Amino acid sequence: MTNNKRKNQGNKNKEVTMKPSNEKDTPIQDYEDDDIEEMQEADLKKLIRTLRSSQKQILELQKSLMDKIENLSRENEILRRNQNETKQLVQQETGIVTEVKNSIDQMKNTIESLTNRMGEAEERISDLEDREQERIQSDQRKEEEIRNLKHIVGNLQDTIKKPNIRVLGVPEGMEREKGLEGLFSEILAENFPGLEKDREILVQEAHRTPNKHDQKRSSPRHVVIKLSTVKHKEKILKCAREKRQITLRGSPIRLTADFSSETLQARREWRDIAQVLRENNCQPRILYPAKLSFVNEGEIKTFHSKQKLNEFVATHPALQRMLKDVLHTETQKHGHQYERR
Repeated sequence: MTNNKRKNQGNKNKEVTMKPSNEKDTPIQDYEDDDIEEMQEADLKKLIRTLRSSQKQILELQKSLMDKIENLSRENEILRRNQNETKQLVQQETGIVTEVKNSIDQMKNTIESLTNRMGEAEERISDLEDREQERIQSDQRKEEEIRNLKHIVGNLQDTIKKPNIRVLGVPEGMEREKGLEGLFSEILAENFPGLEKDREILVQEAHRTPNKHDQKRSSPRHVVIKLSTVKHKEKILKCAREKRQITLRGSPIRLTADFSSETLQARREWRDIAQVLRENNCQPRILYPAKLSFVNEGEIKTFHSKQKLNEFVATHPALQRMLKDVLHTETQKHGHQYERR
């Protein structure tokens, strides 16, 4: 019996020692054969279960490690791919940054070029403005010179025309029988019998103006009579003002002084003001060559220009109320003329 038990135990021990031969690095190799023989059967079974459990745990641990290694490999691959993609993105961004820098450099060059061109344009504009200002000043000087020349010419014409009398309203062709000088003698005889006998009143020249008759013009041309002296002209015009109604063969005519076109225009500009003053019994007169004279508060006032009149009116409320509308209208007219210029 003892021998059989030992044989069975020997066989079992062989099985125990044979099984781990298929496994790698199991703990069973740490036991000596004598130790195994001395173990009880129950302890041996317990040991085998422990070894199998440890072997299972080792396998699970090995599998877990393998899974982790595989996961780490996948993660490493993902990281590698991400790293490659990041490198590509960095390269792309580097390229974009380079393009942006190049674009900025081009923009800077363009801006610098435009700034230079703007500076040149501003210099040209400044030069043109200077030239324009010089031209305007030159034009103003020329206009002033032209006005002065016109004034000088007007004064010369007025000086030349000073002994002249202008007769208005003489029908065309009436001078065919006696001539214009004969008609003027007839006017004196009809209106101023005393003057007609004055041998000192001599007519030096007589003509119609303008020289050519315009058939479309309804009113007859004026007759200009040039006398020998200014004194005779003033004498005749004074008599005409006193008589007021002058006629030729019963038809009304007018006798006036002969002035240059500039002086006539200046005299016309006083007409509206003179009319208002006449309506208010201020006894206005337009004196030679183009001065306004009227009576204010018992004194005779004379003005060469409307500016002087405006300054005087501003300090006299009664005159200001009287001439307010007409002076305002004159100011508007001059404003419109200035705008048209």
